[in-house]
Amino acid sequence: MTMLARYHVPGLAVEDHAIDVPLDWTGHRPGHGFDGASIRLFYRVLAAPEHEHDDLPLLVFLQGGPGGAGPRPNDPTSDGWIEEAIRHFRVILPDQRGTGRSNRIDTHTMAALAAAAPDQATAARTQADYLKQFLADSIVRDFEHLRLTEFGGRRWTTLGQSYGGFLTLTYLSLFPQGVAASFTTGGIPHVPADATEVYEHTFPRMRMKTERFYERYPQDVERVAALADRLPSAADLTGAEGRWASANGRDVPLLANGDPLTVERLQCLGSDFGMKPSFERVHWILDDVFLDGDGSANADSPLSDEFLAKVEAATSSRPLYWPLQEFIYADGELDAPIRWAAQRVRGTLPEFGAGQRPLLFTGEAMFPWMFEQERALRPFRPAMDVLMEDTRFGRIYDAEQLARNEVPLQAAVYFDDMYVDSGMQLDTLSRIGRAHWWVTNEFEHDGLHGSVVFRHLWREAMDRGDLADLG
Repeated sequence: MTMLARYHVPGLAVEDHAIDVPLDWTGHRPGHGFDGASIRLFYRVLAAPEHEHDDLPLLVFLQGGPGGAGPRPNDPTSDGWIEEAIRHFRVILPDQRGTGRSNRIDTHTMAALAAAAPDQATAARTQADYLKQFLADSIVRDFEHLRLTEFGGRRWTTLGQSYGGFLTLTYLSLFPQGVAASFTTGGIPHVPADATEVYEHTFPRMRMKTERFYERYPQDVERVAALADRLPSAADLTGAEGRWASANGRDVPLLANGDPLTVERLQCLGSDFGMKPSFERVHWILDDVFLDGDGSANADSPLSDEFLAKVEAATSSRPLYWPLQEFIYADGELDAPIRWAAQRVRGTLPEFGAGQRPLLFTGEAMFPWMFEQERALRPFRPAMDVLMEDTRFGRIYDAEQLARNEVPLQAAVYFDDMYVDSGMQLDTLSRIGRAHWWVTNEFEHDGLHGSVVFRHLWREAMDRGDLADLG
């Protein structure tokens, strides 16, 4: 192994490692040598201090996202599943390619690719082709290469949270021989994949979540309306960073990084509504909106700096999260381009309009205006325009292989999951061999991060004998 560091954090023995993997897996096989451009794959290995030198089974964590790096635990309880996992496993935490310490992608990467191209069209195509190398088919090949080259080809158990569940089905489609057992939490995709279908299910849930939020905090109906009435819509804006103007003459409040605060960006606070305690987090952000007086709804009051800082923090995201968001549903040759699926679905739902009151919040969805008005996303816009018209992507699911799957799969399905529809999850699970599922409404999408969910899944799998052959 390529050891970078060995150390301890409270309750955990930690090792840092990195290996080289191909940038483009075309023509290469995991576990074999390769030529051409490479990138670094960083991964961290955790063990309980009392098991630091024990030969335990391996568990690899498939992080949610897209664009999410592996956890950085402060102790075993800071990400609740880890405390249970290190009792039974040596835990591997990879940073998926393009995230964390694995050749992270951000605005600098996009700028460098553009600068090396002879013209804008070539730059956009180059950026788009580069981003396509950071989707599930490449991520899973990285992990299989890691298993074969650094862990002696030992089969391992996978634990996939959210998008990590999507990666799990890709792993079981492409390399089932590498997996001893799989766990997923809130992350079984619909197979066949269809981005438009996903958002047709998502927006009605966002309407329901918004209604529940206002029922719990009715004072925020007036507060949000007073705020939204003074903000421009994304469509009204002209200009560029630091020089924004509103076509309807409204002032354009700016976040600290120079991004304009529009009604649509305000609506993005709802992206958190699928986690706990999201209603409270959003309520307290709104509590600090108005500077004057006692902070009650006041259309004439300046917006507080504290509120603007909180909105920026709550609505900014990892650099790959929004650019790849809709392409995690792109599987092989598409019948039609994706063409901004969330925006197309939203366009059929006037109740989500910027001028509607009470204002509805939106969820985990990306929109074209983000790549025009958000500083961290603007360099990705040329690539997005190309990708949204693309129809050729890597294959990520093999429905026939999943139907004859022999790897024990235990899934936690959150009945009220805002991001991954429970009905669609159950439909897919019904067509996967050796799949079992636990449906619960006790938890939101982030239930794994507590102490209950993984322990429950572990015990169910143990009781069935599914973990008897861990290697």
